[in-house]
Amino acid sequence: MVGLGRMGANMVRRLVRAGHECVVFDVKPSAVEAVEKGGAIGASSLEDLVAKLARPRAAWVMVPAGDVTDTTVQGLAARMEPDDVIIDGGNTYGTTPRSPGRSRTCSRATPRFPSARCMPGCGSAG
Repeated sequence: MVGLGRMGANMVRRLVRAGHECVVFDVKPSAVEAVEKGGAIGASSLEDLVAKLARPRAAWVMVPAGDVTDTTVQGLAARMEPDDVIIDGGNTYGTTPRSPGRSRTCSRATPRFPSARCMPGCGSAG
């Protein structure tokens, strides 16, 4: 999980409680430390996160919409391999005009890129 704001951190807490292993990164080290206390595995950078994930890797991006999402997806795509998956779970309306560009970024860099649409009532964005 990249992005440990309210939605990302709560998703990690629920996944860890259900017995899943979660590797996490956020630009705020205090956010990483908070979910590490609950059993998540902290990473200090995108490179560290990718290195700690088992193959095939899945990285779920829960950062604010806009340029930070583009930068995060590009950073992950540069470090991942053909069988890896990057999931854009942020508030970009799923089919935002930016999603096709992110898909092209990933297809050139190799990982698959599904856009996880957050629709009202799906439990992540409400």
